[in-house]
Amino acid sequence: MPGLLLSDDLIFTSRIVATARAHGLTVVTAKTAEALLAKAKDDPPAGVILDLHNPTLDVAKLRAELPGVRIVAYGSHVDVERLKAARQAGCDLVLPRSAFVDKLETDIAGWLL
Repeated sequence: MPGLLLSDDLIFTSRIVATARAHGLTVVTAKTAEALLAKAKDDPPAGVILDLHNPTLDVAKLRAELPGVRIVAYGSHVDVERLKAARQAGCDLVLPRSAFVDKLETDIAGWLL
């Protein structure tokens, strides 16, 4: 299964998908958590990337629905509480958006495989 991405930000989604493609990876995108879970049930992914600012996201519910799946999340560096909550909800890696962008090129394969 390809990796999954939850994001409703078209420009950022395009950047992530293009980076994955450059590494020979496929990323299936979803704009809502419900759509992401439906795609994951069809073919469980090894990794999921979450935009913590997606309005449909409930990280704890998603973590419970995807046991054993690597979850990498990113969000605004000033939203410390949301980043902390994502860690507490069981995300494997939580990064401020700037760090996510810095690591995207080098780490995306590890996040999705």
